[in-house]
Amino acid sequence: MLEPVPGEPAAVADVGDDRALVIADYHAGLEVALRRDGVELRSRARERRERVLSLLDRTGADRVVFLGDLANAIGDPGGEEREELRLLLGAVAERVPVTVVKGNHDGAVEAVADSEDRIDVTPTDGVRMGPVGFVHGHTWPAPSVLGADVVGMGHEHPMVRLEDEVGGARAERAWLRGDLAPAPFEAHHGEGLDVGGELVVFPGFNDLLGGTWINAGQDFLSPYLPGGLADGQAYLLDGTRLGAYERV
Repeated sequence: MLEPVPGEPAAVADVGDDRALVIADYHAGLEVALRRDGVELRSRARERRERVLSLLDRTGADRVVFLGDLANAIGDPGGEEREELRLLLGAVAERVPVTVVKGNHDGAVEAVADSEDRIDVTPTDGVRMGPVGFVHGHTWPAPSVLGADVVGMGHEHPMVRLEDEVGGARAERAWLRGDLAPAPFEAHHGEGLDVGGELVVFPGFNDLLGGTWINAGQDFLSPYLPGGLADGQAYLLDGTRLGAYERV
């Protein structure tokens, strides 16, 4: 129903009659923000765009769902970032319909998305497409989203720190999967919610991003994590199962 693409920070999901390619935390124009902080990086916009188009070819998807933070600027994207968004959305929408699930960095993404046909932008509390619910994760999901068989979210950019026997360490992007725990959502929305599906937390697509260190005691960013995730398991992009994320 929602399965990672092996080796990639992306998944495919069966959403009714369509097969969707799902990507979280694209953060177009991130290099612009890093340059303002003194980090000199050339733009990787073309490589990111080509990677999405390659994944479309590889998966045969009928739709692309950007799971929040397609943009990087909190406000209206301008200059280099706007151009990256324009070229990306134009290239993808030329092939398949696009859904942008609005994230906390997407405050003015409609300014670019509305210039293209076949692009929908959802509210911040997400959208349900057949048996799958999608939400970015910075705000509470709508009850209809929570009633899905599986809910995909972004926002956290989960990462693990792995050490070898001689003390060497590396950082890896990771997936988190577990059951949706009803309690925090019922406390927020009230009793009577139909919550019983699976929760999948996506790694960030942009490889320049930092993230939440899920095995280093760092607090989650989402208002419903970790309480909304029961028996959370961590997986590397290559599919390696690390087990319970707190004990990795």
